[in-house]
Amino acid sequence: MPFLLPILLFAAATTPYDVVIRNGHVIDGTGSPWYAADIGIRGGKIAAIGNLAGAAAKQTIDAKGLVVAPGFIDMLGQSELTILVNPHLPSKIFQGITTEITGEGGSVAPLNDAILKADHVTYEHYGVKPDWRTFGEYFARLRKQGMGINLATYVGATQVRRMVLGDDDRTPTAAELASMQALVRDAMRQGAIGLSTSLQYAPAPYAKTGELIALASEAAKFGGSYASHIRDEGDAILPALDEAFRIGREAHVPVEIWHLKAAGKSNWGRMPAIVAHIEAARKSGLDVAADTYAYTAFFNTFSAVIPPWAHDGGDKKLIERLKDPAQRARIRQEMETPSSEWNNEWQQVKGPESFILSAVQNPKLIPLQGKTIAEIAVLWKKDPIDTVFDLLIEDEAFTMVGVFAMDEPDVSLALKQPWVSICNDSQGTGLDGVLGKEHPHPRAYGTFPRILRKYVREEHLLTLEEAIRKFTALPAQRMRLADRGVLKAGMWADIAIFDPETVRDLATFDQPNQLSEGMRFVLVNGIPVIAAGKATNALPGKVLTR
Repeated sequence: MPFLLPILLFAAATTPYDVVIRNGHVIDGTGSPWYAADIGIRGGKIAAIGNLAGAAAKQTIDAKGLVVAPGFIDMLGQSELTILVNPHLPSKIFQGITTEITGEGGSVAPLNDAILKADHVTYEHYGVKPDWRTFGEYFARLRKQGMGINLATYVGATQVRRMVLGDDDRTPTAAELASMQALVRDAMRQGAIGLSTSLQYAPAPYAKTGELIALASEAAKFGGSYASHIRDEGDAILPALDEAFRIGREAHVPVEIWHLKAAGKSNWGRMPAIVAHIEAARKSGLDVAADTYAYTAFFNTFSAVIPPWAHDGGDKKLIERLKDPAQRARIRQEMETPSSEWNNEWQQVKGPESFILSAVQNPKLIPLQGKTIAEIAVLWKKDPIDTVFDLLIEDEAFTMVGVFAMDEPDVSLALKQPWVSICNDSQGTGLDGVLGKEHPHPRAYGTFPRILRKYVREEHLLTLEEAIRKFTALPAQRMRLADRGVLKAGMWADIAIFDPETVRDLATFDQPNQLSEGMRFVLVNGIPVIAAGKATNALPGKVLTR
């Protein structure tokens, strides 16, 4: 027995590494300056960092002149369905993304027959047959299929509400709320990382704060967090933040504010007050942070321009109301009237030219993708609001749009806050198949390289080390991913290797389907998914659970 330990140590020292990354400038994710070192990887994890000049390796990567950083973590990714369409997710890996967090309010599970019927347009659009009902079954499908990145997901408060109440505008009974809480507990046991809300999109606005506290409290019992697309990102953003803070305090759960913004032309210049409001909550002891994608346009379901009451009962009922002259007139009147009662996107923008049609399921509408509502209104010889209504009718309310509603100084101020990490807020996509036919927000392809190009290299708003911290260690800390987000021995080898002087985004609003450039190597769990600038088609990703 006295000789066993030296023998094991000698064997470990002489076993070849699977991969050695040599000669790189290591930026470890903590915010510290770069240092010169080699990295040895064995069994998917970082085994050693230092001078490995004499070490044997099955594969060697020469990173001379390149930055070696932890793989980037997308704090809101939306890929739960598209990862089943194209598991390689090229739009993600060419940004250096190795881990995605998803599940914005309406999560991929749990499912029942009523939800499947109501959402059939979405599943049919992507050609996905849902053969799961629980997170456990969905995760099993992912593991069997394989995937190019790691994936973790929240359970959506909207999802559990729909499981019990459908799409109706009403308050749950005590028994119904207990059923919703049980669904949250089941999801957490199966691997969900917390509870999420997306309170702008029906039926989510029908939920009162007490309902959300009750659900978040269940997630908290399992060490989960609460993430929210808050109830209003425009005129009523401070009360909406206060609601999120209250949920965090009363449910005893950390809070993540998704895609922080000051939305709407009347709110431009309010980011200093928004930042101060969050800072005050942090000083009070609340564990709250935020993330951003750092563009001046957001992207969402076009039906969000319709007031919440008109969504009662789901998309089918919404379409019926849009076809009814009296109901249509009421909806128009409310869209044209400024109000603090709901998040009125029509009032947040300069005009119909601020909406870009991005994704449709009706093949007849595909030629309109990339055009603004103003342009479509001219083509159709209709009033812009009538154009919106008729688009939603023709597309069965599937339609997605890009919306120009933010101001650059607000975007920049949010980005540089030390507690703000980065989200893509877009599904993983690719250049071919059904995904390649869409016209997404350019953030789908360009968020992380754009920040490196625009805000680090060109505008010097962030240092390279601070940007990488926002991409890696900060989100890992927020999500309690203790074995990712930093380069050190024992961590999983999620690694991005790139030239900081040339990495850049190519995607634009006119031509969004363009992969970013500059990622020379990207490793997920020690296996390259990009090598010498090209996709390897490897699928080494893992399901990450709380």
